[in-house]
Amino acid sequence: MHHEKGLLIVLSGPSGVGKGTVRKEIFSQDDTKFEYSISMTTRKPREGEVHGMDYFFHSREEFEQLIEEEKLLEYAEYVGNYYGTPVDYVRQTMDEGKDVFLEIEVEGARQVREKFPEALFIFLAPPSLSELENRIIGRGTETKELIENRMKEARKELIMMDLYDYVVENDHVESAVQKIKSIVVAEHCKRERIQGRYKKMLEAE
Repeated sequence: MHHEKGLLIVLSGPSGVGKGTVRKEIFSQDDTKFEYSISMTTRKPREGEVHGMDYFFHSREEFEQLIEEEKLLEYAEYVGNYYGTPVDYVRQTMDEGKDVFLEIEVEGARQVREKFPEALFIFLAPPSLSELENRIIGRGTETKELIENRMKEARKELIMMDLYDYVVENDHVESAVQKIKSIVVAEHCKRERIQGRYKKMLEAE
């Protein structure tokens, strides 16, 4: 039985919009069929983060080596640290017919758009800018200057919405998760993805 290639699902949006929270909720649900592509980073683990589960934590040297070898689907330097997606895992998983889920920064999504234009791009948007600012401040980890920088970034990132196929407002995590899963179901039903299978059926008659 020939299986269709998996989808590459890219969830992105401004820093502080809650991408990680939404992604964790998606993967805590039993009926989630996506494979999560773990990002690689040079930043230090936050409290409770596990290597190989939340991120692959690597040194700058190791990361720069992978950039040189073109082993990253996308990468960005963000607030002094590198973040990136190892490409082999993504291709291999899609070839097995499984959907791969990326949760990445906006700059990374732009790079993926260039390499995988057929991927599914979902933009997670804050209900409002002031709400986004509150969330960033609410982390309690950022200095005033850093908050201002992040807000500047966020304004730029909101303008980049036009790179995406779908926009999901993250007002409530549960409803955002529901929408994202529905978008993926719809995407699998797209004529272009399915037509080939029926053409083959008709030819076999």
